[in-house]
Amino acid sequence: MAVARHDSGTGAALSALASQVHPVFMLPPLAASVFGAVLAPATVPTAAAVHVAAMFFAVYTAHVKDGYVDFYVRGEDDDHPLTAGGCRLGLVCATLGFAACCSWLWLTAGLGAALVTLPTWLVAYLHAPQLDMHPVSATMGYPLGITLAILGGYYVQAVGFSVPVLGFAAVFLVLLSGIKVIDDAKDYDYDRSIDKRTVAVVLGRARARRSAYLLLALALLGTLAGAFLGVFPPSTGLAVVAFAGVALTTRRLDSRRATEVLMRGSYLFLGLLFLAVLIEPFSWI
Repeated sequence: MAVARHDSGTGAALSALASQVHPVFMLPPLAASVFGAVLAPATVPTAAAVHVAAMFFAVYTAHVKDGYVDFYVRGEDDDHPLTAGGCRLGLVCATLGFAACCSWLWLTAGLGAALVTLPTWLVAYLHAPQLDMHPVSATMGYPLGITLAILGGYYVQAVGFSVPVLGFAAVFLVLLSGIKVIDDAKDYDYDRSIDKRTVAVVLGRARARRSAYLLLALALLGTLAGAFLGVFPPSTGLAVVAFAGVALTTRRLDSRRATEVLMRGSYLFLGLLFLAVLIEPFSWI
């Protein structure tokens, strides 16, 4: 079975499969898993590594399925490195890897750990063409994956949830949903042509943009409230200030450029939250 569309051989096949690893979108779920583990009272490195691997396989599933749908089903992309059979091979391998990780978590951390982890694969596999056609699911698919990564990373360590981890998960769900609304606006014309009902298509570009910044503000205010109430470390306020500064610079940028800047700002936000938790590990719990 041919795997690569443009060449043959093992090297070409591996290169085509590796092309579906998109670091910009791959790294945040992996970092979110680690963040969840760091929030736990104690961290077992092996369990953290297995959950990170599960997140990798889930996101890889999303990338392969999305690429397959965009090229072979919708005709949206001009090219794709994998054949249809290569896409199916990638999906099978990623699913088997994810299943192996879930099985290990089940055996070592209990059924709950596997059940918390499983939805990440479901969101990834169903993203295209099912979930990405409706305003809520199209917007919240990727943010929900990040949220589940945080919760799962914590659960496999603590075998339960805490108020801080639920709070952080909610903050990222809202924050990243705001960024996703802006991101979807860049494909406004094409999405309208295929009846893909993103927030931008439903509300229009201007109202969608205002809604996106409202979500960003809500996430930042939620973080400040958590710090004020003692749910989060006090120093998380620094992360709020940093991201707010980034967000303000994007107000007049087009959707594509604004998304790029905001995504990098979200990395900064997560990094500063990491530092806040590491510097004050338990005094705030």
